[in-house]
Amino acid sequence: QVQLVESGGKLVQAGGSLRLSCAASGRTFSSWTMGWFRQAPGKEREFVGGISGSGSSTRYADSVKGRFTISRDNAKNTVYLQMNSLKPEDTAVYYCAVDLLNSPSVMRTRTFEYRYWGQGTQVTVSS
Repeated sequence: QVQLVESGGKLVQAGGSLRLSCAASGRTFSSWTMGWFRQAPGKEREFVGGISGSGSSTRYADSVKGRFTISRDNAKNTVYLQMNSLKPEDTAVYYCAVDLLNSPSVMRTRTFEYRYWGQGTQVTVSS
């Protein structure tokens, strides 16, 4: 059983920065592609970005490209989402998720392709 626990979400002003963490259980963490998703009130959950198991490959949604960075520390079974230049439209619950397909050349973006999910952490950006 895989467990994911996100942390780091809070209220921040527009233009500010925040780093989210996702701690995972499981001995094969380094073989998992990890994704970050978000869901704003009344909207569907959307892909934010992903990172391959080795960390060699990343992919980002156009809406966050250049502002958000995903990294991972396989020794700590943790993946991070560094968010800079935050905007009010970034307000959402942020989730990390596991895609068991670990392919640096294929970064999947749809929610049903991700097998395990955390409980989410709230990020609120005030204007």
